[in-house]
Amino acid sequence: MTQLDNEALAEAYNRALDLEKAGKFDEAAEAYKHVLELDPEDHGGVAVRLASMGKGASPTKAPDAYVSTLFDQHAEVFDMVLVDQLGYSVPLMVRDKVEKLELGPFKRLLDLGCGTGLSGEALHDLVPHKTGVDIAEGMVEVADEKEIYDDLYVGEVVEFLKVDEEERWDLIVATDVLPYMGELEEFFAGVAENIEGKGVFAFSSETLPAEIIGDQNFMVGKYHRFAHAESYVRNLLDKNGFSVLDLSPIIVRYEQGEPVPGHLVMAKYDKD
Repeated sequence: MTQLDNEALAEAYNRALDLEKAGKFDEAAEAYKHVLELDPEDHGGVAVRLASMGKGASPTKAPDAYVSTLFDQHAEVFDMVLVDQLGYSVPLMVRDKVEKLELGPFKRLLDLGCGTGLSGEALHDLVPHKTGVDIAEGMVEVADEKEIYDDLYVGEVVEFLKVDEEERWDLIVATDVLPYMGELEEFFAGVAENIEGKGVFAFSSETLPAEIIGDQNFMVGKYHRFAHAESYVRNLLDKNGFSVLDLSPIIVRYEQGEPVPGHLVMAKYDKD
């Protein structure tokens, strides 16, 4: 984009955002459509904003450009904001479940959507070899500075799982990844392709009350992230050869002082 394009995009986006904040959703929707004309890759996450306002269908995932831009912008302060301000502690919850369920020992960890390495830090002494993958280069750079992982990659996680690796992983974690995905079929199938027999898959998801999500498998919530129906998650695990070891309700984080409900899932791959 030229500088003029960036200025025009910022002006259009801010106008749409102001209309949304004012509750003028019809006008905001039209304004956001103009933003998409200027930025088809959707760095601002217009698709999820339209769905959140009820002015568009839920996309199958958050746009890659939006997710990478969002996290690159916050990479340097990510740990402080997520942990200290939003009360996020899912990686520590994963470690607690691993210990309580007496899982392991593990040899190789794959941390999908590793971010700045919070899960890698939480599980550091439990797994000798650790691989991290994240779509945001800025986040990977921060994780690299911590010297937690043996291997780090910048990439979209579903595409990464399609690469034929010589070795599989016996522990795969995906904390705070599902809220940026809608459809999970390819993701769960990719995890199954890359996990060792009897390996453990640990992940978190966000949820919404049954009266809101209804019979949908997933939908975009008011904070522009995806919530998934428990039945959808369970069905996909079963379809891909996993059995649920533990599925517990958790508070994933806080948004504007409100707890965001979700699930922490520990599953075992039953195939050899």
